[in-house]
Amino acid sequence: MGDRDPKKDIYILGIESSCDETAASVVRNGRDVLSNIISSQIDIHTVYGGVVPEIASRLHCENINGVIRLALSEAGMDFSDIDALAVTAGPGLVGALLIGVSEAKALSYAIRKPLVAVHHIEGHVAANYISHKELEPPYVCLIVSGGHTHLCLVKDFESYEIIGRSVDDAVGEAFDKVARAIGLGYPGGPKIDRAAKDGNADSIDFPIGEVRDRPYDFTFSGLKSAVLNHINRANMTGEGVNVPDIAASFQRAAITPLVDRTIACAKERGIDVVALAGGVSANSELRRRMKEACEAEGISCCYPEPVFCTDNAAMIAAAAYHRYLAGELAGLDLNAAPNLKLGMSLEV
Repeated sequence: MGDRDPKKDIYILGIESSCDETAASVVRNGRDVLSNIISSQIDIHTVYGGVVPEIASRLHCENINGVIRLALSEAGMDFSDIDALAVTAGPGLVGALLIGVSEAKALSYAIRKPLVAVHHIEGHVAANYISHKELEPPYVCLIVSGGHTHLCLVKDFESYEIIGRSVDDAVGEAFDKVARAIGLGYPGGPKIDRAAKDGNADSIDFPIGEVRDRPYDFTFSGLKSAVLNHINRANMTGEGVNVPDIAASFQRAAITPLVDRTIACAKERGIDVVALAGGVSANSELRRRMKEACEAEGISCCYPEPVFCTDNAAMIAAAAYHRYLAGELAGLDLNAAPNLKLGMSLEV
């Protein structure tokens, strides 16, 4: 957008529907949230122990128009005030993504506003720009969610280098499976976080996963298996299952490599800022330990407010801002990309 007036505020309407939240938000200049509406389906999917894709898609269809209207109303705006639309195009559940993408394309055509396609994980990273308005690249970002565990160098607002990733389960998936195994149910992350506060993190020596010759990669399948084996042994021997102790010990073993490898990466790359992103970044123990480790090394630590850690549309609008300024717009042939990798083109 080379002819844009640099003094003019830019208002972007973001739309997010990649999983089980239908969300819309208006964000000014990529940092200031004027509205952030989230219609969560969590109570419905809890009955099934996880997200049911077909149900999620139907509920997105039912809710998306109302959520967008409410986001505009809360921001005190209408479609004519919006400079661009932004939508999550991937990764995620294909049916859920298609609802948001179809809605965004229809609106783009109807109101004659440009459309920006956003990578969902790039959105999680951009949530930090909302909570930390002074934050600018370069920095090291640990992205932790139910589907992703990535350690990356954010080189610029639109440029990422993935330095490490999970070779098997994402850490959020491990939280969910362990929570289910010890009877806490879904969603596992916040329930383990709460249960662990009453437990002894040193009571059970669960293994910390390492990947040979890949110092910045992660593995959580062995940890998950160790927890399941411990539960089986406890039940067979009659000693019983101490839920808070298991939760705290598991959480310690899961968080330790996240913190240690993030700090090591920042030191090796000479980066003095570390950020957290994704749903698991709301975990209170991860925040505490990462902040403590950063302070010990003279590194700044930042993470989004809890409401911007889980899926929301404000982060999508924030991520779209710099792409909009660079003229990186999507056409009406945009399609959902459920398996999109970070750094891949969203062009179709």
